[in-house]
Amino acid sequence: MTDGIDGPADQAPTQRSALRRWLAGGAVATLATVVGLSLALRSGAAPACAAPARPVAALPAVGALLAPPVAGTLHKGKATFYDSKGAGGNCSYPAAPADRRYVALGPSEYADGAACGGYLEVTGPKGTVRVMVMDQCPECAPGHLDLSREAFARIADPVQGIVDVSYRLVVDPPLSGPLTFRIKEGASQWWFAVLVAGHGNPLRSVEVRQGSSGQWRAATRESYNYWLIDSGAGPGPYQIRVTDTRGHRVTATGIRMAPGTVQRSSVRMYGGSSRGSVTATGTPSARPKPSASASTRASARPTPSVAMTTDATASVEPTAVEAFAAAPLATPSPSCG
Repeated sequence: MTDGIDGPADQAPTQRSALRRWLAGGAVATLATVVGLSLALRSGAAPACAAPARPVAALPAVGALLAPPVAGTLHKGKATFYDSKGAGGNCSYPAAPADRRYVALGPSEYADGAACGGYLEVTGPKGTVRVMVMDQCPECAPGHLDLSREAFARIADPVQGIVDVSYRLVVDPPLSGPLTFRIKEGASQWWFAVLVAGHGNPLRSVEVRQGSSGQWRAATRESYNYWLIDSGAGPGPYQIRVTDTRGHRVTATGIRMAPGTVQRSSVRMYGGSSRGSVTATGTPSARPKPSASASTRASARPTPSVAMTTDATASVEPTAVEAFAAAPLATPSPSCG
């Protein structure tokens, strides 16, 4: 059974929302092209070529900053929904949250992964839901939230497809447990990459050192949410120091070079920490299928891992709160082919 759109009827709301966004974006782009041609002709200049129309929401607005939603600020926008099929999205998490309440942000608010792991409180016509930032929506403009189907159903009737919402960044949300660390497949003592999860607030920095007396080395966050040190950090075990955007800082020790394995420490980002032997487990994940609301969404998918144990200790080191560095997004210049 269909609902006037190719595909099952239960997919119609998502497809309709995607169609609305595509039509709206295409209409604006077409109007801009017509206005530009009209002005050129009035000035007596003939256009050299016309660039193909694209939905204006595919790129952040000119001059827009790459920065996650700001704490203490109420944002207004719109929400649609999609289904990640259980995968962890562009943030590279092994799986979606157990409650399946997550959100994909447009490029400007996703901010090359800087928003990953944070939480938004979203209010719509029916109520409010708390969602974890897990994914990027390439075609979403600033203020456009692409929620999971389950989260959308908490704030609106899915038949509506797209609704007005308000949202804010949650400060110090309740933690699901201690920090986890996942060394990426292919990592070695000469190339280091780690995924940090369970931190509550978005992260500001990750630093790594070999053993307990080595020099701290700053890792660089990639857009798929792994923290990299291109020249490596040694064979391990490591101390990893994590700082979030609210100034919470903790240090986990005993993290081993065990690619593909989720190592669960005894370190909580805030609210206390513990010391002792901990267990690391692996969670397999599947590659996400394209959805009606984000057909070009892609992410690095971890592979299944094996169980292991490691020891971890923690120390809490408060530090000053620093703002995210934000830079204007470069605007590509049109070309003719």
